[in-house]
Amino acid sequence: MNYTIVGLGNPGTEYEGTRHNTGRIAVDTFAKKVGVKEWKDDKKVNAEIAKIKVGKNTALLMKPNTFMNKSGNAVGKFIKSKKAAETLVVIHDDMDIPFGKIKLSFNKSSGGHRGVESIMRAVKTEGFIRMRIGISPANAKGIVKKPQGEKAVGDFILGKFKPSEQDDLKKIMKNAAMGLEAVVLEGREIATMKVNSL
Repeated sequence: MNYTIVGLGNPGTEYEGTRHNTGRIAVDTFAKKVGVKEWKDDKKVNAEIAKIKVGKNTALLMKPNTFMNKSGNAVGKFIKSKKAAETLVVIHDDMDIPFGKIKLSFNKSSGGHRGVESIMRAVKTEGFIRMRIGISPANAKGIVKKPQGEKAVGDFILGKFKPSEQDDLKKIMKNAAMGLEAVVLEGREIATMKVNSL
């Protein structure tokens, strides 16, 4: 099985370490885990790419060099059919999930995430795998406390993770890399059970 694994975010050093770049951070962590030494800057698709082998399966790792809401421009050049979309994995931040949680899902709506919407338009289906990584603070009961209003949301997602969140972030990214490896090695269903039970 060949997978295409896409980490969403914004290109450029000013966006490194921001919450909206969670997908890119996760794909970088996974790339290190599987021994990627360098990324190739593919000008044709406007993305950084790396090819990997995990067990008997292969995957193409991709970080679009477009801004978040144009992510589909790069992904659409690789995913040309609904069948191909079934082996597409898109990793992104999610404000509806508490910081520390990861959810794997398939064939779900965009939830208002503009990067995901852009990919859905490009590949003409919702039928792909999504790894949603929570970025919002939550109370003791796990209820998410999202920022309200467009400016507050923009400031939050484009803000960097706090120093107090860094240790937790490392653990989250380790779990995300484990989940991505499970997708490639064991398939969507087993990986979903593993990730969603964390």
